[in-house]
Amino acid sequence: MAVSRASSEVHGGRLTVDLSALAANWRRLAARAPGAECGAVIKADAYGTGIDRAGPALWEAGCRSFFVAHLSEGLVARAALPEAALYVLNGLPPGSSPAFAEARLRPVLGSLEELSEWAAFSRGRHPAALHVDTGMNRLGLSVPEALALADDPRIAAAGIDLVMSHFVSAERPEDPVNARQIADFSRVRKALPALRGSLANSSGVFLDGARHDLLRPGYALFGGNPTPDAPNPMDPVVRLDAAIVQVRQVEAGMSAGYNGRWTAPGPRRLATLSLGYADGLPRALSGRGHALVGGVACPILGLVSMDLIILDVTDAPAARRGARAVLIGDGLDVDTVGRSAGTIGYEILTSLGSRYVRDYDG
Repeated sequence: MAVSRASSEVHGGRLTVDLSALAANWRRLAARAPGAECGAVIKADAYGTGIDRAGPALWEAGCRSFFVAHLSEGLVARAALPEAALYVLNGLPPGSSPAFAEARLRPVLGSLEELSEWAAFSRGRHPAALHVDTGMNRLGLSVPEALALADDPRIAAAGIDLVMSHFVSAERPEDPVNARQIADFSRVRKALPALRGSLANSSGVFLDGARHDLLRPGYALFGGNPTPDAPNPMDPVVRLDAAIVQVRQVEAGMSAGYNGRWTAPGPRRLATLSLGYADGLPRALSGRGHALVGGVACPILGLVSMDLIILDVTDAPAARRGARAVLIGDGLDVDTVGRSAGTIGYEILTSLGSRYVRDYDG
């Protein structure tokens, strides 16, 4: 069970979340579309930072509309955000309408079947959103299906107040699919002029023609770079560090970790940290990632194991038992960690484990 505050002597991993930076990021994104509302995507436990803390911090900053993925997340978010508009992105499971209504959650309806089921239940009493697929081909009505709803009474019966779609490649502004999606979404909006529109995810906030009435950033709020080919305009929010458990000297030819995947090329000084893949540190960082000890980049050696990793701290004089090594933070950003693991920063954040002591600043 995660603890709310960290002792400076905590033996394992410590996750620090800067709630002031989170709020600043939301305000920065909101300022890019002064005529629109800025919402917040807080799915996957607010990208690993905790819905119960991140949600209220965003509410205090001025956010009023939030998005989660599942009904179960919606229930957690409702407890933390009693007055917010809460949308559930992954649709309406069969027979779940009463649970949505009881918790005042707004399903994002992604098929004609879901629209019919919610309309028959809601009869205009409970709001919802309509998801239109403009290119992703995972969830949502097709564009022709959406255009055909222009005079359909189910729109009013389902209490639809928002129509939305999702970008395929918003982080790549030069990708021609963006322009096609923007054009298709504009066609749908013209057919359903009474509904507000939402297209811009984190990267979409930076695309012209994409902002519409309601922005829904997620990753960028938590410090991820929404403009990967340019400097990150967001403030870092998440810091991850861990204590050094032991420091040892090894000689040339000695191996470290499972299967002896690393062999010392000469005398080296090694440090063991008390966290591993059970804490969301990908095994793919084996031999590829690094941590910072006293500001010095120290490579991860051998295989990342379930509860422990090994660093080469030969060049880090600050390395000693109890000293902290930084896995995310101090310039080692989550996008860099993701690239080192052959993945993306989203996966790093949303995989952060439950064993970390969590410390909230701001």
